[in-house]
Amino acid sequence: MTLSVAQIDRETDQLVAEWLTLPEVAQRLDLTIGRTKQLLKERKLIGVRRGGGGPQVPAVFLDGREVVKGLSGTLTLLLDAGYDDAEALRWLFTPDDSLPGSPAEAIRAGRHTEVKRRAQALAF
Repeated sequence: MTLSVAQIDRETDQLVAEWLTLPEVAQRLDLTIGRTKQLLKERKLIGVRRGGGGPQVPAVFLDGREVVKGLSGTLTLLLDAGYDDAEALRWLFTPDDSLPGSPAEAIRAGRHTEVKRRAQALAF
């Protein structure tokens, strides 16, 4: 299975407080590395390259042993709106005073419906 993972710029990298490697994601979700890569391929998670090395995932995308509820649908809407992985991450982690916080923080706080509505509006 070939996994295409975007390289991100320094500015986007700095928006994310904590990154996890694929082995760390697999361990937290109690999955194999193969199944973790499948989550990336299916767009349930976004992983990007930071500098050298393998893909990394923002830690805020995980809630205990699960992917944060509402993330997958939001990612689908952003990608359907034409965002690539790096642009989607930038949008998710850019602070928004009307939320407050970033869309990623709002999703984690259970406000995924509102964030999805905003992501859907980007396509129009």
